[in-house]
Amino acid sequence: MIKQKEFNVSTAGRGTYDISADIQQAVGDSGIAIGICHVFLKHTSASLILCENADPAVRDDLETFMERYVPDGDPMFTHTEEGPDDMPAHVRSILTQSDLNLPVSDRQCDLGVWQGIYLWEHRNAPHQRRVLLTISGENA
Repeated sequence: MIKQKEFNVSTAGRGTYDISADIQQAVGDSGIAIGICHVFLKHTSASLILCENADPAVRDDLETFMERYVPDGDPMFTHTEEGPDDMPAHVRSILTQSDLNLPVSDRQCDLGVWQGIYLWEHRNAPHQRRVLLTISGENA
């Protein structure tokens, strides 16, 4: 069996947004007990990460790392039509990932104790981001 669901994530600008509950709800609603949940982000200036969910300093440190190595307004970038964070956002999304494959067990994504699923917004302005889930496997 295969099910799909798309949902929107409203961001307030650069940062990480926990989408674990949205994904877990969709997997539970799908009726699929064992299989795979493919999570795909339909954007080129944001990304998905599977990251520690206990200490927000981890995600802050990731942002600090990106600020150092892919800074806004770097003169090496020529693609600046949408502002100084435009090309850096594209580079950041390419360095990370736009999709995740997660195991499904007992009608939920089988995450580790300290794992959460996050949308990482790389633009400074608020955006509406679309996430597509494809859940495949067997019913209970």
